Amino acid sequence: MKGLYSTDFENLELFRKGKVRDVYNFKDKLLIVATDRISAFDYIMKQPIPGKGIILNNIAIYWFEQTKDIIQNHYITNNLTYFPNECVPYFDELKGRSMLVKKTHPLPIEFVVRGYLTGSAWNSYKKDRSCCGVLLADGLNEFDEFPEPIFTPATKVDSGHDENISYSEMSNIIGTDLSVKLRDISIKLFEYAHSKLLSKGIILADTKFEFGLDESGNVLLIDEALTPDSSRFWSLQDYQKGKLITNFDKQILRDYLLSTSWDRNSQPPDLPADILIKTYERYEQIYNILVSP
Repeated sequence: MKGLYSTDFENLELFRKGKVRDVYNFKDKLLIVATDRISAFDYIMKQPIPGKGIILNNIAIYWFEQTKDIIQNHYITNNLTYFPNECVPYFDELKGRSMLVKKTHPLPIEFVVRGYLTGSAWNSYKKDRSCCGVLLADGLNEFDEFPEPIFTPATKVDSGHDENISYSEMSNIIGTDLSVKLRDISIKLFEYAHSKLLSKGIILADTKFEFGLDESGNVLLIDEALTPDSSRFWSLQDYQKGKLITNFDKQILRDYLLSTSWDRNSQPPDLPADILIKTYERYEQIYNILVSP
């Protein structure tokens, strides 16, 4: 399968290109196309993961449907029949990897919720026993579960490095009332998904959400939700046995990059074929687990 690295729909108005998604403008709506690009450490890799965008698109739609009782979201449809007529020439590329959504004003924050001590939180903990201004208990080990999820916001950028910020810094950017509301909603979304995934043998270790305001000022969940691009998924069985954690996200890619001499401040190296294949297989596994009865 040949991966879709980028789109170039000449007759459509390009709204923006993110790390993974190409977005096109239709007045009060947007067309989001999940390409097969993949990023790690805030860099877009030079090779796509063929088929990854289709999986991402369908996982995001699954969670939008599952969580709409917690908070409404921007998703309208992925049925090509209801797409604008201008999209018809591009149906072959759009099939399975696109969605029509409501246009919003995105908030410049990534709303990160962590249930376990891993990733940048673990690196921060080793330095000063805290993460994004949240002071943590002494004596924790990597992969330990927190007594309750912690909220650790970050800045949101399309390219370059995202930066963890404190809750007070977030409040200065979007205001106190909105910060309280979206912190609580983010934690509620995490707890819902964590519980649902546990019943399927998967641990949701951490995830990030994005929100936007519609023309009436209502807050909507936007972009993606609880995908392998934005979350860490672990095997519950392996975790309970104390084994090296089996993950169902892009940790394989991160681990490979860390094993190279790449300095993470320059263009990333080419990815070998086996890393592309293994990464896709993990994405496919978590999708199949999610949609299983």
